[in-house]
Amino acid sequence: MPFVRRHADGPLKPAMTDTGTIKGPSVRLTLVDGLRGYALMGLFLVHMTGYFELYNARPTPSWVQDATRILFQGKSFSLLALCFGFSFFAIMEGAARRGQPFAARFAWRMAVLAAMGWCHSLIYRGDIILVLAVAGLALIPLDRVRSSRVLLAIAAVLLAQPFLLVRILAGYLHYEWAWADPLFYDDGGAMAPSLHGSFGALVRANLVAGGTSKWSFFIETGRIFQILGLFLIGLVVGRAGFFAAPERFVRTRWWALAIAILAIEPLSIARVHSCCYSHGPIYWTNVLLSGWSDLADMTVSLLLFVLLWQGWLRPLLAAFVPCGRLTLTLYIGQSLVFVPVFYGFGLHLWDRITQEQALLLGIVAFLAQLALAHWWLRRFAYGPLEWLWRSATLLSRDVPFRRRAEPLKAAAR
Repeated sequence: MPFVRRHADGPLKPAMTDTGTIKGPSVRLTLVDGLRGYALMGLFLVHMTGYFELYNARPTPSWVQDATRILFQGKSFSLLALCFGFSFFAIMEGAARRGQPFAARFAWRMAVLAAMGWCHSLIYRGDIILVLAVAGLALIPLDRVRSSRVLLAIAAVLLAQPFLLVRILAGYLHYEWAWADPLFYDDGGAMAPSLHGSFGALVRANLVAGGTSKWSFFIETGRIFQILGLFLIGLVVGRAGFFAAPERFVRTRWWALAIAILAIEPLSIARVHSCCYSHGPIYWTNVLLSGWSDLADMTVSLLLFVLLWQGWLRPLLAAFVPCGRLTLTLYIGQSLVFVPVFYGFGLHLWDRITQEQALLLGIVAFLAQLALAHWWLRRFAYGPLEWLWRSATLLSRDVPFRRRAEPLKAAAR
């Protein structure tokens, strides 16, 4: 009998796969892999048009910057965080179905991921893997909360950005600390080695100064609260079967889509009116509104992706699935290839190509990644880093790397 676990809101029913077969909740859904692959594409194009964090060294407003910001910046990152929360659900429910407590193992899994992220951050200070891994530890105690309503309430509080609200109020009350410049304005000299330094100088700068700047950004802008809130939403939608049986949530999706679309315009207008301050309560109000606007845009992207996945565009969207299954390998691989392309120790292209050229290069490069991912998964069960992560999690090399079964079937079937 398929695994069923009861919680405060009623029984958790088994998920239905894309083929219509009833399976346990640990089944990996191609819809989520496709969504993760799409988010990876968006994040990559943001990185490419921003020269992998070097845009501010030569800020040149253009339609490319505006387009990638509107379509992907803040949205792709949010989609990856939500998918991370769903993956936690799938892992924990699958382990429970097999009768294997997995909380301690998941903590170790996050430690391994954090080690990978830390190594990656020495090359590219914009790394998000370390942040996701550290924040992911909070999911372990929160998973013990069996009421989805309670989890959604906690997520709502986190997404409301309490730290920013307190800072804005403190600014209007004229507390000096609330008027100070953001800590992440001072990168501790980490930018200069990226622009003109050697590889060794880059690593030394990112070892301390780059990491400090990144963490202060995630904390001060409330991104860390946003990540935790989206983790919980991913956990809840996993429990509800939102991705496993999207046809059950048609009315809910349309209501959520309408609300998100209606929220976009007033948030955009409010952002314009709070624009262009460098510190103080109005600056932090703009940061707050930007975060909420990104969440509304992300919600629209998510729901439209699910809607189109169920329609005639599914074969096209399914092309993202292999990239979604190789996200860790591709994400780090993108930095290993393009940090040397843009940075001073390599080809130094950050001040030699236009954003239009960077966008075109990014599109061509991602198409190559799509082709590589399809080719790879026809021959191998995991990406190289996914295999390493899984093996290290299980403390065993007895994890099949080469694909022994039939080749990967098209997700559109």
